Amino acid sequence: MHNDKQTGTVFLVGAGPGDPDLITVKGVECIQRADVVVYDYLASPALLSYAAADAQVIYVGKKGGDHTLPQEGINALIVEKAKAGKIVTRLKGGDPFIFGRGGEEAEELEAAGIPFEIVPGVTAAIGASAFAGIPLTHRDYTSNVAFITGHEDPTKPTSRIDWQALATGIGTLVFFMGVKNLPSIVDNLITHGRPAQTPVAVIRWGTTPRQRTVTATLATIVDTVHKAGIKAPALIIVGDVVSLRQRLQWFERRPLLGRRIVVTRARQQASDLVRKLTEAGAECIQCPTIKVAPPSDWTPLDQAIETLDQYAWIVFTSVNGVDYFFQRLSDKGLDVRALGHVKTASIGPATADRLRTWGLFSDIIPKNYRAESVVEAFATTPIKGLKVLLPRAMEARSVLPEELTRMGAAVNEVTAYETHQVADAAQTLLKDLEAGTIDMVTFTSSSTVKNFHRLLPKDRIDSLMKAVTVASIGPITSQTARDLGFKVAIEAQSYTIPGLVQAIVEQSGQD
Repeated sequence: MHNDKQTGTVFLVGAGPGDPDLITVKGVECIQRADVVVYDYLASPALLSYAAADAQVIYVGKKGGDHTLPQEGINALIVEKAKAGKIVTRLKGGDPFIFGRGGEEAEELEAAGIPFEIVPGVTAAIGASAFAGIPLTHRDYTSNVAFITGHEDPTKPTSRIDWQALATGIGTLVFFMGVKNLPSIVDNLITHGRPAQTPVAVIRWGTTPRQRTVTATLATIVDTVHKAGIKAPALIIVGDVVSLRQRLQWFERRPLLGRRIVVTRARQQASDLVRKLTEAGAECIQCPTIKVAPPSDWTPLDQAIETLDQYAWIVFTSVNGVDYFFQRLSDKGLDVRALGHVKTASIGPATADRLRTWGLFSDIIPKNYRAESVVEAFATTPIKGLKVLLPRAMEARSVLPEELTRMGAAVNEVTAYETHQVADAAQTLLKDLEAGTIDMVTFTSSSTVKNFHRLLPKDRIDSLMKAVTVASIGPITSQTARDLGFKVAIEAQSYTIPGLVQAIVEQSGQD
């Protein structure tokens, strides 16, 4: 990580308008390379996941008069870190050179003799307008657009803004950081010749799950924004192109927009659920209650691998079981050829899909994705007297080995991995629950339920969860939740991540 040069390098990186997926490839590379990441209020915290584990991460956000560090202090900080030989990534919301004060920071670096690069980002004007369904230019409406600061002090004796030119000479006007000064902006535009019936849109938290857009005219927008409670950060768009939003809006039609959903799945497995919920418009709060780890003792699994020639079947009950089994197989100097004589069964399509990545097709995939269904699938398959290997989590349910044993199989249940409780995000979770800002909690296994339950103060569980919807991946998980006092409102019909998301979306359509 450390730069061997006497003086480091600074990357002034545009983080984009809010949606972390809108950062550039170059921007991600700069975060990954950094010894120090200095980030703003409007830069998505999700981008910090790209930073190296040993990188220093420093927040210097500024919002509504609450400045963690003044601009002069930020300038001095990045110069100091670079002079210490560090690679510094200065992560700024939007684009560094569009009202991002990137020019000032670049001047300071140049004066200090520090090498730097500018990495452009998607500015809020482009990102927020696109997500609101408002094209800034359109051949039938206007061919020019202007970006203007809305933060200019309205009490100044003179303005640097040419209001006459803006009001009558530019088709689309985009004001940054202008909600507080909206009455002054409206008065100046109308006074200098802009028709009072000109369409206006105000977009708050553009491109994020919290996006909210209101539209009106210059004559009515101040009252509309006040009644809607729209506050900073917000973008103001003035011009006839705003009328296209009625037909072109797309983002705010997503079924889960504005819903804040807790994902309790282990972080290394949560990406698929997070991605699907986010695509449906939800804001995901990752609060993993478990982490997956290797077994404390590999001996039982190692012994099973050494005697694979004795087994007729291997039953995989999860993606984790597949991954840890094959990783250990590889560690022992073996590969899939060692399983040439073995038949396999998988619980669920995700497990079967993961098995295929190792070169094996499942001989049995039950219709329903739980242990009881595996037992039913074996009902027509003679396994009496055969040895069955069951590599899975420690303390898993006993239904499967008991039933297969009852059918005459010799079952060897071995621990391939363990799950441990994680409490890292407990305080943040509790604060959000107390504030009533959580809409839903998702459970993808009984272990996530149990560990989530342990995170909550026992005497406050009912009050904290009173307004929170509980969504479960299937009946076993649901029963565990009910046993612990949770009211399960949503249960997937297909016991998979896509099935869980589908159930959540369908429920939202009924609310």
